[in-house]
Amino acid sequence: MIDKYVAAIALVITNVLGLTALSKIENQPTVSEPPSSIVLLQDYQIPVQVKQPTSSVVDHTKNKNLVQHYGITFRHGDVSWLPQLAAQAGWPKETWPKLEEIILRESGGCPNRRGGDAVNKNCVITRVTEWNHRSDTGLMQINGINYNLERNKWAAVCLQLNICSQEPLFDPLNNLKAGKVLYDLSGWDPWDPCAWGEEWKHRCNSTKKNNKKP
Repeated sequence: MIDKYVAAIALVITNVLGLTALSKIENQPTVSEPPSSIVLLQDYQIPVQVKQPTSSVVDHTKNKNLVQHYGITFRHGDVSWLPQLAAQAGWPKETWPKLEEIILRESGGCPNRRGGDAVNKNCVITRVTEWNHRSDTGLMQINGINYNLERNKWAAVCLQLNICSQEPLFDPLNNLKAGKVLYDLSGWDPWDPCAWGEEWKHRCNSTKKNNKKP
Protein backbone atom coordinates (compact mmCIF):
# COMPACT_ATOMS: atom_id res chain seq x y z
CA MET A 1 0.00 0.00 0.00
CA ILE A 2 2.86 2.37 0.84
CA ASP A 3 4.47 1.55 -2.48
CA LYS A 4 1.32 2.73 -4.27
CA TYR A 5 1.41 6.06 -2.38
CA VAL A 6 5.12 6.49 -3.15
CA ALA A 7 4.50 5.78 -6.83
CA ALA A 8 1.61 8.25 -6.92
CA ILE A 9 3.68 10.99 -5.27
CA ALA A 10 6.57 10.34 -7.65
CA LEU A 11 4.18 10.63 -10.60
CA VAL A 12 2.86 13.97 -9.34
CA ILE A 13 6.39 15.32 -8.83
CA THR A 14 7.39 14.20 -12.34
CA ASN A 15 4.36 15.93 -13.86
CA VAL A 16 5.09 19.14 -11.98
CA LEU A 17 8.71 19.14 -13.07
CA GLY A 18 7.71 18.43 -16.64
CA LEU A 19 5.22 21.30 -16.74
CA THR A 20 7.82 23.68 -15.29
CA ALA A 21 10.38 22.70 -17.91
CA LEU A 22 7.80 23.03 -20.67
CA SER A 23 6.84 26.47 -19.41
CA LYS A 24 10.49 27.61 -19.56
CA ILE A 25 10.86 26.32 -23.10
CA GLU A 26 7.66 28.07 -24.25
CA ASN A 27 8.79 31.39 -22.75
CA GLN A 28 12.14 31.39 -24.56
CA PRO A 29 12.38 33.30 -27.88
CA THR A 30 12.57 31.09 -30.92
CA VAL A 31 15.93 31.31 -32.72
CA SER A 32 16.25 29.96 -36.22
CA GLU A 33 18.40 30.62 -39.25
CA PRO A 34 16.61 32.62 -41.91
CA PRO A 35 16.16 30.98 -45.30
CA SER A 36 18.91 31.86 -47.77
CA SER A 37 16.39 33.81 -49.89
CA ILE A 38 15.75 36.32 -47.09
CA VAL A 39 18.05 39.33 -46.82
CA LEU A 40 18.30 40.77 -43.34
CA LEU A 41 18.29 44.55 -42.94
CA GLN A 42 21.75 44.52 -41.42
CA ASP A 43 23.12 42.73 -44.50
CA TYR A 44 22.92 45.85 -46.67
CA GLN A 45 23.06 49.59 -46.34
CA ILE A 46 20.30 51.91 -47.40
CA PRO A 47 21.85 54.62 -49.62
CA VAL A 48 21.60 58.06 -48.10
CA GLN A 49 20.47 60.77 -50.50
CA VAL A 50 22.33 64.00 -49.90
CA LYS A 51 20.49 67.03 -51.15
CA GLN A 52 22.77 69.63 -52.69
CA PRO A 53 22.26 73.09 -51.19
CA THR A 54 20.26 75.28 -53.52
CA SER A 55 22.73 78.11 -53.11
CA SER A 56 25.42 76.10 -54.93
CA VAL A 57 23.19 74.89 -57.77
CA VAL A 58 23.47 76.88 -60.98
CA ASP A 59 20.87 76.11 -63.63
CA HIS A 60 21.64 78.15 -66.72
CA THR A 61 18.50 76.97 -68.53
CA LYS A 62 16.22 78.61 -65.95
CA ASN A 63 17.93 81.95 -65.46
CA LYS A 64 15.34 84.67 -65.99
CA ASN A 65 17.53 87.63 -65.04
CA LEU A 66 19.68 89.83 -67.23
CA VAL A 67 23.22 88.53 -67.68
CA GLN A 68 25.56 91.00 -66.02
CA HIS A 69 29.29 90.94 -65.19
CA TYR A 70 31.75 93.72 -64.37
CA GLY A 71 29.06 96.36 -64.78
CA ILE A 72 28.26 95.13 -68.30
CA THR A 73 24.81 93.92 -69.35
CA PHE A 74 25.34 91.31 -72.05
CA ARG A 75 23.00 91.08 -75.03
CA HIS A 76 23.05 88.74 -77.99
CA GLY A 77 24.96 90.20 -80.94
CA ASP A 78 26.47 93.06 -78.92
CA VAL A 79 30.22 93.00 -78.27
CA SER A 80 30.72 96.73 -77.66
CA TRP A 81 32.23 95.75 -74.30
CA LEU A 82 35.05 93.75 -75.94
CA PRO A 83 37.90 96.33 -75.74
CA GLN A 84 37.42 96.61 -71.97
CA LEU A 85 37.56 92.88 -71.18
CA ALA A 86 39.91 91.85 -73.99
CA ALA A 87 42.57 94.25 -72.73
CA GLN A 88 42.21 92.92 -69.17
CA ALA A 89 42.52 89.35 -70.45
CA GLY A 90 45.78 90.15 -72.27
CA TRP A 91 44.58 90.11 -75.88
CA PRO A 92 46.66 92.46 -78.10
CA LYS A 93 44.63 95.20 -79.79
CA GLU A 94 45.44 93.86 -83.26
CA THR A 95 43.63 90.62 -82.42
CA TRP A 96 40.37 92.26 -81.39
CA PRO A 97 38.66 92.25 -84.83
CA LYS A 98 39.22 88.48 -85.21
CA LEU A 99 38.37 87.91 -81.55
CA GLU A 100 35.09 89.76 -82.04
CA GLU A 101 34.27 87.60 -85.06
CA ILE A 102 34.90 84.40 -83.13
CA ILE A 103 32.90 85.47 -80.08
CA LEU A 104 29.90 86.43 -82.22
CA ARG A 105 30.08 83.14 -84.11
CA GLU A 106 30.61 80.92 -81.07
CA SER A 107 28.28 82.43 -78.47
CA GLY A 108 26.70 85.56 -79.93
CA GLY A 109 28.43 87.41 -77.12
CA CYS A 110 26.51 85.60 -74.35
CA PRO A 111 28.93 84.47 -71.63
CA ASN A 112 26.42 82.11 -70.00
CA ARG A 113 25.99 79.73 -72.96
CA ARG A 114 26.87 76.06 -73.13
CA GLY A 115 27.08 74.27 -76.45
CA GLY A 116 23.52 73.70 -77.64
CA ASP A 117 21.91 76.53 -75.67
CA ALA A 118 19.45 78.81 -77.45
CA VAL A 119 19.12 82.35 -76.09
CA ASN A 120 16.92 85.38 -76.51
CA LYS A 121 18.11 88.93 -77.21
CA ASN A 122 19.02 89.39 -73.53
CA CYS A 123 21.22 86.25 -73.48
CA VAL A 124 18.66 84.47 -71.32
CA ILE A 125 18.74 80.77 -72.17
CA THR A 126 15.38 79.60 -73.49
CA ARG A 127 16.03 75.95 -74.36
CA VAL A 128 18.65 73.36 -75.28
CA THR A 129 18.69 72.46 -78.96
CA GLU A 130 21.28 69.66 -78.85
CA TRP A 131 23.23 67.77 -76.22
CA ASN A 132 26.45 66.67 -77.93
CA HIS A 133 28.63 69.68 -77.10
CA ARG A 134 27.64 70.59 -73.56
CA SER A 135 31.23 71.02 -72.41
CA ASP A 136 31.67 73.97 -74.82
CA THR A 137 31.57 76.98 -72.53
CA GLY A 138 30.99 80.71 -72.52
CA LEU A 139 32.02 83.50 -74.88
CA MET A 140 34.59 81.51 -76.84
CA GLN A 141 32.97 78.10 -76.26
CA ILE A 142 36.05 76.67 -74.56
CA ASN A 143 35.82 72.89 -74.94
CA GLY A 144 36.13 70.49 -72.00
CA ILE A 145 39.22 68.90 -73.48
CA ASN A 146 41.03 72.15 -72.68
CA TYR A 147 40.04 72.37 -69.00
CA ASN A 148 39.10 68.87 -67.84
CA LEU A 149 42.13 66.80 -66.79
CA GLU A 150 40.02 63.64 -66.82
CA ARG A 151 39.62 64.08 -70.57
CA ASN A 152 43.08 65.40 -71.31
CA LYS A 153 46.05 65.31 -68.96
CA TRP A 154 47.55 68.24 -70.94
CA ALA A 155 44.45 70.44 -70.56
CA ALA A 156 46.15 73.82 -70.95
CA VAL A 157 43.49 75.98 -69.30
CA CYS A 158 43.61 73.84 -66.18
CA LEU A 159 47.40 73.63 -66.06
CA GLN A 160 48.06 77.31 -66.75
CA LEU A 161 45.10 79.08 -65.13
CA ASN A 162 44.05 76.49 -62.57
CA ILE A 163 40.57 76.53 -64.09
CA CYS A 164 39.72 72.85 -64.24
CA SER A 165 35.92 72.81 -64.36
CA GLN A 166 33.22 74.41 -66.47
CA GLU A 167 31.60 76.81 -64.02
CA PRO A 168 34.41 79.44 -63.74
CA LEU A 169 34.43 79.77 -67.54
CA PHE A 170 30.96 81.35 -67.53
CA ASP A 171 32.74 84.41 -66.16
CA PRO A 172 33.55 86.39 -69.34
CA LEU A 173 36.96 87.55 -68.17
CA ASN A 174 38.02 84.02 -67.21
CA ASN A 175 36.77 82.79 -70.56
CA LEU A 176 38.79 85.37 -72.48
CA LYS A 177 41.89 84.49 -70.45
CA ALA A 178 41.33 80.81 -71.26
CA GLY A 179 40.96 81.68 -74.93
CA LYS A 180 44.21 83.63 -74.79
CA VAL A 181 46.00 80.55 -73.41
CA LEU A 182 44.79 78.51 -76.38
CA TYR A 183 45.62 81.29 -78.83
CA ASP A 184 49.17 81.51 -77.50
CA LEU A 185 49.56 77.78 -78.07
CA SER A 186 47.82 77.31 -81.43
CA GLY A 187 46.78 80.63 -82.90
CA TRP A 188 43.18 80.64 -84.12
CA ASP A 189 43.20 76.91 -84.88
CA PRO A 190 41.06 75.92 -81.86
CA TRP A 191 38.18 77.86 -83.46
CA ASP A 192 38.90 76.94 -87.09
CA PRO A 193 37.30 73.70 -88.37
CA CYS A 194 39.68 73.87 -91.34
CA ALA A 195 42.48 72.93 -88.95
CA TRP A 196 40.67 69.95 -87.41
CA GLY A 197 41.08 67.39 -90.20
CA GLU A 198 39.01 65.90 -92.99
CA GLU A 199 36.09 64.86 -90.80
CA TRP A 200 35.42 68.55 -90.09
CA LYS A 201 35.69 69.66 -93.70
CA HIS A 202 31.95 70.34 -93.84
CA ARG A 203 32.43 73.03 -91.20
CA CYS A 204 35.40 74.63 -92.83
CA ASN A 205 34.39 78.17 -93.79
CA SER A 206 37.79 79.74 -94.22
CA THR A 207 41.29 78.83 -95.38
CA LYS A 208 44.13 77.82 -93.12
CA LYS A 209 46.20 80.94 -93.88
CA ASN A 210 43.42 83.23 -92.65
CA ASN A 211 43.64 81.66 -89.20
CA LYS A 212 47.24 82.57 -88.38
CA LYS A 213 48.19 85.17 -85.82
CA PRO A 214 48.19 88.71 -87.23
